Formats: sequence, C-alpha cells, structure tokens
Amino acid sequence: MLLIIGGGPCGLGAAWRLQELEISDWLLFEKEDYWGGLSASFVDSEGYVWDVGGHVLFSHYEYFDRVLDTVIPAETGWVHHERESWIRIADRWVPYPFQMNIHHLDEADFLKCVNGIIEVLKSGNNSSPRNFSEWIIATFGEGLAEIFLRPYNWKVWGFPLDTMSWKWVGERVAPVNLSRIIENYVYKRDDVAWGPNNKFRFPLHGGTGAIWRSVAASLPSDKLGLSRELIRIDLDRRKAFFKSGSVIDYDTMITSIGLPQLCRIAGIESKFPRVRDLGVSSTHLVGLGVDGTPPEHLGKKCWMYFPEENSPFYRVTHFSHYSHNNVPDIRKTWSLMAEVSETKHKAVEKNRVVDRVIQGALRTGLINSTSSIRHVYYSRHADTYPIPTVHRDEITAPVLEFLADHGVFSRGRMGAWKYEVGNMDHSFMQGKECVDHILSGSQEQTLHYPHVVNKLK
Repeated sequence: MLLIIGGGPCGLGAAWRLQELEISDWLLFEKEDYWGGLSASFVDSEGYVWDVGGHVLFSHYEYFDRVLDTVIPAETGWVHHERESWIRIADRWVPYPFQMNIHHLDEADFLKCVNGIIEVLKSGNNSSPRNFSEWIIATFGEGLAEIFLRPYNWKVWGFPLDTMSWKWVGERVAPVNLSRIIENYVYKRDDVAWGPNNKFRFPLHGGTGAIWRSVAASLPSDKLGLSRELIRIDLDRRKAFFKSGSVIDYDTMITSIGLPQLCRIAGIESKFPRVRDLGVSSTHLVGLGVDGTPPEHLGKKCWMYFPEENSPFYRVTHFSHYSHNNVPDIRKTWSLMAEVSETKHKAVEKNRVVDRVIQGALRTGLINSTSSIRHVYYSRHADTYPIPTVHRDEITAPVLEFLADHGVFSRGRMGAWKYEVGNMDHSFMQGKECVDHILSGSQEQTLHYPHVVNKLK
C-alpha cells in the first residue's frame, strides 16, 4: 500500500498519477482541514480571498497544463494576464527585470550600475563564486548589488547572502546584457518580456487554492482524509501513527512534510543532526481591502518588489487585479496582499507587523490614506521558503537516500527542500514522477535535474 502524506501539490500530484494508472491501493492524508498546503486560499469573514503569498501560476510541463485544463475549464475558469511587475525604488517605479530597466534611475545611479557591469566585463574573472553574495558581484557588479540586489535579497530571504548558494538561480534571475541596457537608455525603451512567467493565468473564482480543491474533488473520496496528522513513523516496521490514534501499515510512503520535521517524526534526527542547520523562512501575510478603485499609477500592475527600508514587505500583489472575484464587490473595493519574511536572522514583531505594513503602503504610494482601508487580514505561515544555503545539498542528500532505503520518499517544496524546483508545477510533478519511479524505476527528472526542467517550454 502506498501512503501519501500531505495534501498540497506534491501529494495531490502523486494521487492523481495513481488514479490515472488505475492503481487502487493507496491513501492520501492531510493534517489540515483543507487541501493545497502552501498553495491553499482562504475566504475571510468579509468575503475577501487571500492566497498564502503571491503565487504566479506558470508551467514547465505539458502534463501539468493538461491537469489544470481538466480540473478547471480552460475557456471559462481562468483569467489570463500579461505580467506587469515593478520595483519601487528611489520614489519611482522601475519595470521588472530591474537590471534591464535601470534607465529609469537618476543619472548618478544609472552610471553607478553601468560602471559596475563594465568592471565585471573587464575583469574576465572566470572563477566559480563561493556563495550567492559573490555571485551577485561577479555577475552584476557593485552598483546593481548596492542599489537593488543586496537589499532586496536580504528582505526576501532573511539570510546573510554569503551563507547562501547561487546554484539555484537558473531562470529566477534575469541575466545582464550591457548592450541592451545602453539601447534601452538611448531609446527610453522598457525591456519587460524576460522570464517564464511573463504570461500567467489565475483561477476566476476561489484563488490559487481552487486548483487544488478541484484536483482533490476529482479523486475518489474514500481514499482521501483531511485533519489526519501524522505524529510518528516506525521505519523498520513501516507503520504510520496518527494523532487520532489510528495506525496505518504501508509498503511505501510519499511525504511532503518539511524535511527537519520528518526526521523528528521518523526518529532519525540524532542520526542526521545537521538537518537542524537547514535554512528556512516564514511569511507574515497582510491583506488590505481598500475602498474605491486603485490609484491610476497602479493600473494593471500585477505585483511589486520593495528593496528599501521604508517598508517591511519585500513584495506586494495587486490581488484584486488577478481576479475581480478576490474581493466581495469590485465596484466598491480592491485589494493588496503584502508579504514580510521572518527568519532566525530577521526578527519580526508580530504585534506591529500590520501597522508597519500600512505605514509602508503609505510611504511607497500604494494607498493614499489609512481612512481608505476598509478591511485588514493577517496570517502567519511557518516554513514557507526552504533557503538554498551553501551546504544544503550535502545535508539533504544522505537524509533523502536513507529515507528512500526505508521506503519513504520525501518530496515537494519542503520535503525535498529544493527551492529551485519548489513552485506548484514542480511540486505536482515531483509527486507524479515519484510514483513513476516507485512503480517502474524511471528517473525523477524534476528532483535531480532542476536545470533541465527549468529550461522546458
């Protein structure tokens, strides 16, 4: 019997594949009373819809696309967007990616960035960076690092950049091209098409979580269980113990529980003490329901980045723009969703975070006055980002191998602890590919070859 623990994209991907193959000997249990994990959505008491952060749905896989179109009608169930993302810096808006649009900066900052790039090109340094901080300097130069890349990455990751690896970057950071930067400056041209998420879609109703509720609703209900929290695993006897008191015998397990927690549940934390050193961040989410209509300068902006210290958030999503159904009445109100990171290196005062977000929204021009705020939503979500630290892979590899040798496959964003393949499409496919590996020994491409899958499509 194959036991799946965790009802987020990974676990649901595994269950979907088993059902597709007409295999019946499996169960899927989720500790919460809802499906979706970190990709769930919530409707609050006032009728506003909120995701757990600014999810942008794009896909590297035709298989995943077909699943989406199966569970939500392709023609009527989605809102399609062209990405408009911006950086708020120096009291102005700069289009994303920042490094290609620095002609929006004042001349002094523009020249500082260009001179830094020129120094990089002149240096001819081909040595491999030891960490993310060195990679930033070696790739973009001191100007871009000082003005944007260092402050922004501190706000989002909350870890010293010299403790982080750079090998996760891949498609997530736009490369620098000096000739295009100069052309953009001369012709005053915005360069905004880069990246895999320059077009994306969003569910018309129910937020991102609607996807995962629909996937779960397509599976046999007698094989699914909510509010079923796993508290202990006996690896040798292959028994799973639940908070309810029930015990399940399994042959193989696929789990998306965070890897450090899984080690505690499986009683192997003392065998792998370095798992405690894995870096992780949590997210404070503040939603603002605002009266009226958005200010003209927000227009069709989808999400915005904030590198400066005048606000606590690193990203704000114009969430009512994703779908008008994310607010109770689009004629009367609109919404913003702000994210604030918290780590052991970057403390957040929980009782002040909402006020600080509101003040930051005022200072950055997102809202005009506090009197326009009709509704505030707050939630804190633990363990949302697995930090790609320098020593991550040497910590996780032996743990994952040991667990697999005992029939437990730890997968998904927090289970495999691999940020670069931790988006929704990646996580779903990790579940699907793990099932295929268990059944036929096929290669798990997403888990083992992120640089390959992130070039697909």
